[in-house]
Amino acid sequence: MKHTLSVMVENKFGVLSRVAGLFSGRGYNIESLCVAPTIEPSVSLMTIVTTGDDAVIEQVCKQLNKLIDVIKVWDVTGKNFIDREMVLIRVSARKDSRDEIMRIVQILECSVVDVGENSLIIEASGDDARIETLLKMLKPHGIRELVRTGKVAMLRADQKKA
Repeated sequence: MKHTLSVMVENKFGVLSRVAGLFSGRGYNIESLCVAPTIEPSVSLMTIVTTGDDAVIEQVCKQLNKLIDVIKVWDVTGKNFIDREMVLIRVSARKDSRDEIMRIVQILECSVVDVGENSLIIEASGDDARIETLLKMLKPHGIRELVRTGKVAMLRADQKKA
């Protein structure tokens, strides 16, 4: 099962390496990882998406909490949270297919951020379902290149960080 972990850490050199090392040293895969400072510049928040059963993830959380620079770990899976990911997609766009691609962009409320002679770069953000729908709709046109940010997540106001 996929799990989304929020890990608050000290914003120091080597923290990312130690967290990633914990996962790789135990044979766990990180599906996506996003790290950025919080409103407190000395603290960063990592959003880690990984796969495992509840017992494995509980063990990972305990091991993460033992790392010196880790402040707090939350498994937000199963809680009421909002997640988003940003994607840039370079898609083939011949003259005969541009109108259809532009309709897809409009319907899914994306943006065209670059126009080339034979391609477009489309920017989109949303949850997994929205991004996957966009990719599925653009695939027949020829996706040339794809870059994804990884997921960021935040608990809704009615949820407590336990």
